[in-house]
Amino acid sequence: MARKIIYIAGGIVVVLLLVVILLPFVIDANRFRPEIESSLNSALNRKVDIGNIRLSILSGGVTVENVSISDDPSFNTGPFLKAKSLSVNLELFPLIFSRAIHVTGLTIDQPSVTLLRSQAGTWNFSTLGASQSQTKSASAASSSSPSSSSSTDLSVQSFSLKNGTIVVGNTGANAKSHTYDQVNVKASDLSYTTQFPFELTARTPGNGSLKLAGKAGPLNPQDSSTTPLNASLEIKNLDMKSTGFIDPSAGIAGVLDFSGTLNSDGHTATTNGKTIVTHLQLVPAGSPAGQPVDVDYEATYELKPQTGQLRRGNVHIGKATADLTGTFNNSGPVASVQMKLNGQNMPASDLESVLPALGLTLPSGASLKQGTLNANLAINGPVDKLVTTGPVNLSNAKLTGFDLGSKMGSLGALAGVSKVGDTDIQTFSTDVRVAPEGIRNDNVNVVVPSIGAMTGSGTISADHKLDFKMIAHLGSQNSSAQPNLAKAAAGGGIPFKVEGTTSNPQIVPDVAGLAGGYVNGLKNGAIPSNSKDLGQAVDKLGGLLGRKKSQ
Repeated sequence: MARKIIYIAGGIVVVLLLVVILLPFVIDANRFRPEIESSLNSALNRKVDIGNIRLSILSGGVTVENVSISDDPSFNTGPFLKAKSLSVNLELFPLIFSRAIHVTGLTIDQPSVTLLRSQAGTWNFSTLGASQSQTKSASAASSSSPSSSSSTDLSVQSFSLKNGTIVVGNTGANAKSHTYDQVNVKASDLSYTTQFPFELTARTPGNGSLKLAGKAGPLNPQDSSTTPLNASLEIKNLDMKSTGFIDPSAGIAGVLDFSGTLNSDGHTATTNGKTIVTHLQLVPAGSPAGQPVDVDYEATYELKPQTGQLRRGNVHIGKATADLTGTFNNSGPVASVQMKLNGQNMPASDLESVLPALGLTLPSGASLKQGTLNANLAINGPVDKLVTTGPVNLSNAKLTGFDLGSKMGSLGALAGVSKVGDTDIQTFSTDVRVAPEGIRNDNVNVVVPSIGAMTGSGTISADHKLDFKMIAHLGSQNSSAQPNLAKAAAGGGIPFKVEGTTSNPQIVPDVAGLAGGYVNGLKNGAIPSNSKDLGQAVDKLGGLLGRKKSQ
């Protein structure tokens, strides 16, 4: 009897196996194409075209080849998504016996997705999944019956996107795009009524990586881009220049790492975390910074007006720290900011490493070994054309490897200044303006105890060329060394120019200014009538101009 039961059970198993093997050949799965397309059209609110359908009994569903989902026509006439295949997990018995389609899961293989953002800030995926009534005007939507939409009844037990490519760009004639590949998404229990877990990973431009994981939902049927979100975000080795979010002409570059959180209720998003940028560059003529710049921050962002506030931004460069706060606006073609950067008693030796990022280089062989810097700067404008303004003050610094006395040449000789070796700077203060076209320094005041005081203003061009007009009050530490020539310059000091480049500055006499000083001196009686003293002054002037002494 037992043997008979075994034979019967074995026979049933064989029959079932034959059914599983033969059923895909008996049932033409392509006859379900209209129902599947209609179901996807309704669920996504987009036109969906599919190719060949293969029934897979063992996996419990069907595989659809060559899937294409249309874009929102207000953004693009081409496809929003194209995929090599789409596997649809179904409840088989309703499918076989009543041709009812109950989708339990979706797997998209090797999709190519195009994400577009309008100048108004709306994304093309915002209407994905919305019903027809929900894409009409608010008044029409409010008057429609809730039961008219079947989208709120949609739930998917599992969803995965494998090895995808996402192209992100803006609308408009001169829009630029950037590509993220190796995109993978996993989610379960997607619903319009409850939260669901998800994970997204991608390779960013420049061979970096991105990972976003947490919970989202409930899905917003009217605008999926405003679906609530609570997630952690991790970015590694993101090449800022290759993301496409920043115009290359802005000169902003660097490699970014980020670790933090992102939370949104569908209206307001909050984010906080730590950003580390290596090889930072901020202006077109700049070069990579020598050490990382770290920022611990907290910010809020309003999704609809696309405006935000940086509530806390602690900037760290070595042991130097500064506070960065302000607002930003992402509603236009290019994001813009209004920020304040305040740093007090920052070690100058640490800040030296980021000077190249601003297009500044110290003279060849020179280095800041001590001193502190105070800065109170305003940073305003679109991110591709930022303008930074405000006072900067450097105190008690030592510039090693640079002999200012030697560089001053004949001007230094007037005050009896010889080579001083390293240059001690008691004070260097200026009102600075940093812009893409270069740097302007007004109200420059430099005090070098071994030489004297220097005042003036000037510019540093985008290609590092110097153009400063200065006045030197030389020999201030030893009044007996002050020559009659200084008196001849109308008592206002000796004018000179700083030319050359930041790496090789050249200090030259300002002949026109010096001559003007003599004229004023004659008018005011500052030039001595004593022929001997006058002759000495003329000899000094001749030395500055490269002439021989008078006999």
